[in-house]
This record gives sequence, structure tokens and C-alpha cells, in this order.
Amino acid sequence: MSTSSGSDPQKSGSAPVEERPEPSSVLGCLPTDAGVRPQLAAAARSRGRSASVAAEIDEIEAELAAIEIDPVDLTEARRRVAETTGEIARLKERVAALRGDAQARRAVDAEAGETIDDLEAAAAELSAAQTEAIAAEQALERARTEAARNRDERRRRLRLRDRLRNRRRTARRELAEAVYPAFRRALAVVPGGDPSAAGEEPGAYDGDPVAASLAAVRIAAIDGAVELRGDAARAVAASERSARSLLRTAAVRVVDPSAESEASGER
Repeated sequence: MSTSSGSDPQKSGSAPVEERPEPSSVLGCLPTDAGVRPQLAAAARSRGRSASVAAEIDEIEAELAAIEIDPVDLTEARRRVAETTGEIARLKERVAALRGDAQARRAVDAEAGETIDDLEAAAAELSAAQTEAIAAEQALERARTEAARNRDERRRRLRLRDRLRNRRRTARRELAEAVYPAFRRALAVVPGGDPSAAGEEPGAYDGDPVAASLAAVRIAAIDGAVELRGDAARAVAASERSARSLLRTAAVRVVDPSAESEASGER
């Protein structure tokens, strides 16, 4: 069905905002693709911390959830108007022709009863078509009004999504900064960690990314097991301390790096 309101979010320039990930989905499997700031924000959230913009984020999310945009088929409404307009023109011609035929028959005293019956039937059809045309025009006007409302709502949704992205960035920055001192201390404990690489704030971190992830897990309170693979598994396996002691988690699953290498080689 054709619509004028463009229901494709990519075409309308209003791609949905990604859902805020749970801390376990960010830190539950290492290495992770997430940067230092998102990891630290996840660690802070796992500890029950919230940002100053948390309430505003909730309000924006509620506003977005309340926006409903149904597709509007202007093409069908326009087609119906065109059809009824064409039908009216055809019936007017027929009524005019029958009226002329009836008048001509009367002028020569010819039988005009059948022609008059046809004229009355055509006039009734014309009246019905005109009524239908009015309804079609009204339906088109309603569709245009709804399409305009949809455009306004899509613009509002786009503005809200932009605000939400900005507020979430603010929240991640606040949360990451709040736990940065603890993160810096954790770098002194985890394999490959170097507190001097932390800098003054999360954006200044210039150390080993795996060590950063291990430190983030160490200061977090993750529900469920943390899975270590690849470089993270190798770093922890080479340490003299146990994985649970290093990461301070209830459960750690270390995937044997050599087993992973063998499986990769078989493929």
C-alpha cells in the first residue's frame, strides 16, 4: 500500500535510538567492543548509580513510546476523488443527452416515456455520484490532515531521539567520571593495568584495552557469570591470582585460549 507518510525510519531520517544495554551485556563477555566510557558507565549502573539526567531520560523515553504514527494512504484517497470526478462528468453528459432526446421526442409528439425513465435513472445516479464525490473529497482532506500531523510527529520524534542521544551521552560521561578513581585503582591490580595510563578522565585513557575491561569488571557488580575469551582469558590465565579474585565476581568462565585456537584452526 502506497503512503505519503514514509513509514521507513531510515528514509525519514529518524532511525530508532538503541536501547540502553544492561551492564551484563556490556561487561559480561570480554574482550568487548565497547569503549572505556560505556564500560565504566555500565559498571556504575551495576552499582546502582544514576546520572543527574536520569529523570529527563525517562521522560523522553516515555514521550517517544507514546508517539504513534499510522501510515496514511493519500494515493488511494486521490484515486477515489479522481474516479468520482470522472463518473460525475460521464453522468452529466448522459443526463444532458437524455434530456435533449426527451425534448426532441416531445417536440414531434413521439413516445418519450422510456427516454424519460432513463433520464430519471441517470439523474439519480448523478446525484449519488455527487454525494460520493463529496465523501471522497472529505476523506482526502482528512488524509491530508493526518499526513500533515504524521509529518509533525515524525519531526517531534526525531527531535526527541536527538535529545535522548545527547542525554545518554551526558549520563555515560557523568557515570564514567564518578567511578574513574575506583577504575584507576583497579588498574593497579589487573593484568596489564597501568594507573598512569588512566589520565584525568575516561577520554584520556591510553592503556591496554583488555586491562581497562578487566578493571571495569572489577569495580562492577555484574549479575551472572563473566566470560573471558582471547586476550582477556590469556591475561587472567597468566596471572598468579585467580580470576574470581582479580575480577571480584561471583562466577567467571574462562574459555581456554588454546582450545579456541585449535577450533579456529579446524574451521
